[in-house]
Amino acid sequence: HRHSDLHAAVLARAGEPPPGATTGTQASRRSLLADVANLTARNGRLTAHITRLERRLSEALGQAAWEASGLGAPADVDTLTRRVEELEQQILDLRAELAERDDDLAAARTANRELMAQINTPHVG
Repeated sequence: HRHSDLHAAVLARAGEPPPGATTGTQASRRSLLADVANLTARNGRLTAHITRLERRLSEALGQAAWEASGLGAPADVDTLTRRVEELEQQILDLRAELAERDDDLAAARTANRELMAQINTPHVG
């Protein structure tokens, strides 16, 4: 028997000594039927639990294979989408700052040319 401890318990309740034992206890037919019903129900619950675990394992392995193949979307699309939006905003801000600096540089160059023209123009005096 695969479950010797369970087998020994059933035999003990049935009044039969387990293999290697010399004494046992008496159990009524009703008690044995209740034990069988309880064990059958437990077996059903364990079977259902195993089925759920197998399904979850199958889904997890399938998802892992899908992601490893490169065909699936990244696991955290929302986080990546938010990061892309942040970076796009940062690009817009930097472009605006660059345009402002370009304007400042153009104004400085114009002022520099005007000053150089004034310095290079001879004064009549």
